[in-house]
Amino acid sequence: MTAAPIDVDLTPASAIAQPKPLGWAGIVRLGLVQSALGAIVALTTSTLNRVMAIEMAMPVLVPAALVAWHYAVQLSRPHWGHGSDRGARRTPWIVAGMGVLALGAILATDATLMMKSNPAGGVAMAVVAYLMIGAGVGASGTSLLALMAARVAPTRRPAAASLTWILMIVGIVISSATVGHLIEPFSAQRLALVASGVALIAFLVTLGAVAGIEPQGFVARDHDARPALPFRAALSEIWANATDRRFTIFIFVSMLAYSAQDLILEPFAGLVFGFSPGQSTQLSSVQHGGVLAGMILVGAVGARLGGAGWMRRWTVLGCLGSAAALAMLVIAASVGRDWPLAPTVFGLGFFNGVFAVAAIGSMMGLAGAGAPGREGIRIGLWGAAQAIAFGLGGLSGAAGVDVLRAISATAAPGAAFAPVFAAEACLFLISAWLAAQIAAPAKATMPRAAAA
Repeated sequence: MTAAPIDVDLTPASAIAQPKPLGWAGIVRLGLVQSALGAIVALTTSTLNRVMAIEMAMPVLVPAALVAWHYAVQLSRPHWGHGSDRGARRTPWIVAGMGVLALGAILATDATLMMKSNPAGGVAMAVVAYLMIGAGVGASGTSLLALMAARVAPTRRPAAASLTWILMIVGIVISSATVGHLIEPFSAQRLALVASGVALIAFLVTLGAVAGIEPQGFVARDHDARPALPFRAALSEIWANATDRRFTIFIFVSMLAYSAQDLILEPFAGLVFGFSPGQSTQLSSVQHGGVLAGMILVGAVGARLGGAGWMRRWTVLGCLGSAAALAMLVIAASVGRDWPLAPTVFGLGFFNGVFAVAAIGSMMGLAGAGAPGREGIRIGLWGAAQAIAFGLGGLSGAAGVDVLRAISATAAPGAAFAPVFAAEACLFLISAWLAAQIAAPAKATMPRAAAA
């Protein structure tokens, strides 16, 4: 008997068929969830950090350690992904995760304000709050990507990845600008009200975005087709797959390179090029503009050049371009103010954007094309690798510059930055090699409605 070429269960044992892939409206709605998530994370990892260090007069190490703690908590991502794999639907995990994230943000705000009168109590409360933030991001973000991997047609995944991350950046920008405006003049009451408002709005946006995205009576066919495995067995099954294992290593190395320049680029512009705080902030916006341009390019053009195999080529291109831009920053560290810094930083942002969206598109493709019913734990494993890399990357980049500045105190300011930029460029070259070794996912079988 010839198997049907569509992934719909028509047997009498299953009363409910696989729903058709998400259209653009559904993809945008899920992108709004990522936007809401980005808005809360921006509040907790940017605004509250500044308030702790300046208004509450806490050591800078305190907010830095809390951000690192929230990344460490995200090592739980595989557990959240495995849980959503074993459930019939993923939207409850998205909503519950966003709820925990929102409550964690409110608690973190209260903890920050408590640090003025009770530093020890405030820090202890903040540890709990940032644990909730890390867990909420892990549960919601992992389940969101797993849902997209399972429900977005392969030809739409590059554009979906691009759109989702652009909306996340939009959420971060809107949140940062709005919060910055509303808390002026600064007061504890204003901050508490604004933070609560951001958390509430983000949660309500999430509820509206996921409403009806999975039919109420729908039970995934893959959930019935794949045997339920304990967490360790499921993780071992994923790690035993050579492609999944290589992609995990690629994610870690590339994100380590990607994040290591986050905390040193603006100090580099100030110390080597004499930029004022306002000028260095504008330079950061130039970089983000490049990131958006790269993301838009991959989203608009990437899927039209040959499908999933081209996502690997875009990823390699983004890594090689990022390495080249970092090599230029190494030269800029020696040349100094005569070097065209803004175009170089824009180029770095552009290739970072190409790499990031192509890697996310490949992640969705690999998760959706592998063994069915394992999308969540795959996304969770890769998310955990990313979280570790982000935590280590920012810390190692800043620490490397500080150590080199202490060693070469009499040398030119750029001497401390050049080796760090060179190390990042080498990591991106390694990432390009790793990406080239990863096989493109086999074409996933989708319902005929995908062609509609």
